Amino acid sequence: MLADLVRQKNLRWFLLFTFAFSWILFVLPLLVGAAGTPARQTTSLVAWAPAMWGPGLAAILVTLRVERKPLRSLNLQRLGDWRAYLWAWLLPLGLTLASGALTWLLGAGKLDLEFTQMREALAKAGGAQMPPFLIVGLQIGAALTIAPLFNTIFALGEELGWRGYLLPTLLPYGQWRAIILSGVIWGVWHAPVILQGHNYPSQPVLGVFMMIVFCVLYGVILSWIYLRTRSPWAPALGHGSLNAVAGLPILFMPGVNLVLGGPLTSLIGWIPMIAFAGWLAWSKRLPVPAESLAQPAIPAPQEGEPSA
Repeated sequence: MLADLVRQKNLRWFLLFTFAFSWILFVLPLLVGAAGTPARQTTSLVAWAPAMWGPGLAAILVTLRVERKPLRSLNLQRLGDWRAYLWAWLLPLGLTLASGALTWLLGAGKLDLEFTQMREALAKAGGAQMPPFLIVGLQIGAALTIAPLFNTIFALGEELGWRGYLLPTLLPYGQWRAIILSGVIWGVWHAPVILQGHNYPSQPVLGVFMMIVFCVLYGVILSWIYLRTRSPWAPALGHGSLNAVAGLPILFMPGVNLVLGGPLTSLIGWIPMIAFAGWLAWSKRLPVPAESLAQPAIPAPQEGEPSA
């Protein structure tokens, strides 16, 4: 009973700091210029990047100052099973390709291999321009190689909080309950950004609820990767890889209704994630066996030794 009360107190501090820090930065662009103006876009870019570190900073603060535990209890020094990193790197690509293919097969998007809209935009810009297919090729190449690693720096801020701290704190209530609840909280955290037109520009209000569902579904995958490694680095790579490849379907199907199809955040995009989550459950990869979750006890710091 006492342990449960302490856990709830720690969770309240974590959520309070996470949402206060991130949401202040999320709403900051509303104070600068009108929607779509360069000032608003620049402010969004500058403010939202550090906002992604809200959950991670909250995890560090609560661990050190509220729980009085050493920083290494967040497992930043741990990597875990290397095969999980292959899943983290390549699975988002596979799911995104499946979403794009289903969008086309179900008639929700029209395939444009001539890149008509891009050609028109380049023509309006004037001057010597690179061929559209070369631009697309470079974008795809970056999305598969450099971009996941670069994105991991920012994604670690979220994953250190959501999977590195929140998920383990909720695990005593059961794995599936912890995974779903952490996904819901992750989705709600996005609300101010979604209401400003991010991800679902034509349906920002509906988009808030769709983002929650997406975060639950993709949260199952990131949670599985975390539970395999007990390291925040693996889900951070899975998060960064997704951010790198998320827009690929739009390159080939410009104008697609983002609520209906295209990226994994769409209704059609949910299908491959549901299928993969079902496979995890059917193959008994989730829930992860309790013995696989056990970690060596973290030794208490000796007198005079720093706790972090």
